[in-house]
Amino acid sequence: MADVLQVTDETFEEEILKSDVPAMVDFWAEWCGPCKMVGPVVEDLAKVYKGKVKIASMDVDVNRQTPGKFGIRNIPTLILFKGGQVSQTIIGAHPKSYIEEELKKLL
Repeated sequence: MADVLQVTDETFEEEILKSDVPAMVDFWAEWCGPCKMVGPVVEDLAKVYKGKVKIASMDVDVNRQTPGKFGIRNIPTLILFKGGQVSQTIIGAHPKSYIEEELKKLL
């Protein structure tokens, strides 16, 4: 996950909400099977969109404050941000093509 930025409750605002490029955050947990299916897709997209979209990931078991603020009840949840505002929320495992189409809307 070298291209995927790991964010925490402490770094979320600075890295995501104040980002000068659009961002996508993957909210996940180690024990979550569907999260493991989405993880490689997020990694691939991070490589493809490097420099255009900030792709980040947050472990909801370690960071509880931020997922609570955004009402995350199910994982995986991908939230796309533009200008510090939520642009789109994708809940559950979806094909790479669907996630990428939503990501392109940020550009």
